[in-house]
Amino acid sequence: MKIVSIVGTRPNFMKLAALIPWIKKHNIGHVVIHTGQHYDTRMSHFFFGDLAMPTADEHLVIQTSLSGDEQKKFLKTTIKETLKRQKPKPDLVIVVGDVNSTVAGAEAACELGIKVAHVEAGLRSFDKTMPEEINRIRTDEISDFLFTTEESGNENLKKEGISKDKIFFVGNVMIDTLLKHKEKAQTSDILSKLKLIKNNYCVLTLHRPSNVDNKKDFENIISILGKIQDKIKVVFPIHPRTRKNIDLFKLNEKMENMRNLIITEPLGYLDFLCLMANSKLVLTDSGGIQEETTVLGVPCITLRNNTERPVTVEQGTNFLVSTDKDKIVQKSMEVIDDKINIKNKIPELWDGKAAERIVKILIGAYS
Repeated sequence: MKIVSIVGTRPNFMKLAALIPWIKKHNIGHVVIHTGQHYDTRMSHFFFGDLAMPTADEHLVIQTSLSGDEQKKFLKTTIKETLKRQKPKPDLVIVVGDVNSTVAGAEAACELGIKVAHVEAGLRSFDKTMPEEINRIRTDEISDFLFTTEESGNENLKKEGISKDKIFFVGNVMIDTLLKHKEKAQTSDILSKLKLIKNNYCVLTLHRPSNVDNKKDFENIISILGKIQDKIKVVFPIHPRTRKNIDLFKLNEKMENMRNLIITEPLGYLDFLCLMANSKLVLTDSGGIQEETTVLGVPCITLRNNTERPVTVEQGTNFLVSTDKDKIVQKSMEVIDDKINIKNKIPELWDGKAAERIVKILIGAYS
């Protein structure tokens, strides 16, 4: 049996990191293709090191100036050429998440007659203005193995006509990685480096086009940030896309005048996990961080109007507040002032064994 895994962005690395040891344990032939979608050293190379992942077998070079659709087309062509060179031909291609690399890898494999396994299948925001939603739907349509993280994923796939024989509820590989590295992350010196006190600061992450690609929307987030940093320190590791738009929209001066705002470059996995685990509150537009904060028991305010991970709201610590300034500031202050009693439950099968389940299912299918 030979498997090719395709990754391209930081969340992909975390998910694949959980699968690699189990693939290796069963002596399965395994090739990792890194699409280069996250080309920044801090977004890519540092994560491989923190997660003790082997260097990718194939590292593609992406054209960073391409639009979303152009990027997907370019990636599909390049991945397809790379898969054709594989000898022997792979039995299976694994794709994870919902980024451009995910759908491009799935389509490339499908067109070559190679079966596809989608890890983190079935998640839906029901907002087709989000590029990730289109990627999720298309990837699930053409996958042969759909590995889900929560019950909503199972129900979504069934409603879309996916055969139940293709759907496997296995849990969350991102949580596998978190649980494995949680203790080690506490040895990070990131708090002392940034002069932070445990439970006395917030963390902000921001990267989605709906929040950072439009000046008015981005200024709204910055005004929210201004209100919150008046009350508590805010640490803001800046994504390259976000950094570029801060410069484009000339928001630097506004942010420089915020005395309690600490801006950093993107952080490695262990540093960021430590930062998140010891924070009072996380504000984010990221999907994976909604899941991680749920397991860490840290309040999370999601700066979006929807989420594809409803279990984090229903059972976890996630507050889906929208992007309304007053609502976000009010909810943030309630958390900071301990006016909200956070009671969270760890979702079913988020137990650190999702990757083991996935590999066992694949072995069974090919034995």
